[in-house]
Amino acid sequence: MSFRSYLRDRGLPVAIVLIGLATGAAQLLYWWLAPAPKVSEFVGPPRSGYTLTNFQLWSYDVDGLPSFEMVAPHLERRENDESLYINTPDFTLPSNEAGVPPWLGKSLYAWVDKSGTLLKLQGPVYMHRAAFAQTDAAEMHTSDVTAWPKENRMVTDAPAHMVQGPRTLNGVGMRANLNTNHLELFDEVTGSFPPRPKKSQAAPRPAGPGTAHPAAGTGQAG
Repeated sequence: MSFRSYLRDRGLPVAIVLIGLATGAAQLLYWWLAPAPKVSEFVGPPRSGYTLTNFQLWSYDVDGLPSFEMVAPHLERRENDESLYINTPDFTLPSNEAGVPPWLGKSLYAWVDKSGTLLKLQGPVYMHRAAFAQTDAAEMHTSDVTAWPKENRMVTDAPAHMVQGPRTLNGVGMRANLNTNHLELFDEVTGSFPPRPKKSQAAPRPAGPGTAHPAAGTGQAG
């Protein structure tokens, strides 16, 4: 059988094979001649979804109670994960307890996740709470804090310095629960706890009729 007869009798399969070979050759030629993909020259953080200036932010927990509040000059929302990047915020962590004042603070930067359950305070962090009832005013100096504001918990691996009235505490690494006033320092802990002033004794009431007086001083046998 001649080659021409072979092609005539099997025209369709041969055509399919030839088309496949031509397509593969064309693809190889394109890969060889096509220019290299352009490398992105952009350097920096992900693109912002939006920015705000001189804003105020409120976040609430599942029960509708205030979780935290922020005031800052600049905020950027990221498109990729909808997180918030904030510059020089002043923040408030409410106690949600009657008669107990909130913690007020400030940091260099802050980051808040999409759900508002995770807050990172970056750079130096300062917090203070006013005195109330029989509790002295308190303040805290630390840095790079990770906080869960809806649970009023926070941790840091950085040095921390706390002052409450005449008492001081210092350490490296801290874990705190602001709801239960529980504080734990991890390493290099030092502190100063001067004795509390004694309560003044109440003045004795004047004796009425039929009331016995305790003797003044120490009695001695005659």
